[in-house]
Amino acid sequence: MDIAGKKAIVIGGTSGIGLAASLMLVEKGAEVVAVSREPSKAGDIPDGIRLAALDTRDGAAVEAFFKAEGDIDILVNSATGGSRAFGPFMEMDIKGFQGSFDKLWGYANVVRYGASHVRDNGSIVLVSGSPARKPKPGQIALSAVGGAVEAFTRAIAAEIAPKRVNVVSPGIIDTPMVALSGDERSKHYQNVTKTHLIDRAGLPAEVASAIIFAIENDFITGTTIDVDGGWLVAQ
Repeated sequence: MDIAGKKAIVIGGTSGIGLAASLMLVEKGAEVVAVSREPSKAGDIPDGIRLAALDTRDGAAVEAFFKAEGDIDILVNSATGGSRAFGPFMEMDIKGFQGSFDKLWGYANVVRYGASHVRDNGSIVLVSGSPARKPKPGQIALSAVGGAVEAFTRAIAAEIAPKRVNVVSPGIIDTPMVALSGDERSKHYQNVTKTHLIDRAGLPAEVASAIIFAIENDFITGTTIDVDGGWLVAQ
């Protein structure tokens, strides 16, 4: 796909990985709509990116949003969906575990109501995470949700063909989701990546470049692209 002149919708497109993807798409000449639940909280958003508000957990709102936007070429969803539960499953508040699946329900709504507006040569990209296939202690919920996203993508690819759908799976990425700052932030990322082959946190742009690859490469669908610093292959 030649991205220049295409219309792209990026859910979760005002911060972190989604914002990095929005910026790259604009640089390549796309018309970008960056969507979040509270776009008023977005930082400095450059020209070329239009902001829109949407809660992907609200199916009726998602359907109305895509009807209003019309035909699109590129659909990216990097939104977390809401709160995420951590810790041992047997000790976890089951409502917290269930709430972690808001990400999956949001993705399901976006694909269900958005795919029909994606042109036949278009591309959909979802975002999972390395815990889907190699969870660390306390990541039961993340693993279950990420695994569901990847299985959903493989299963739905045939149903929506020739439109393509792929997943990008990031490892530990330095994003605003971690509220720490200064030395405390640096020590946190050093600690959580010390067993990885590339012992640092990834950058949002490094994940966004994989999203762009999934969009531009017309010969991949139903697959997962890992951007994890060697998380999956580390001993």
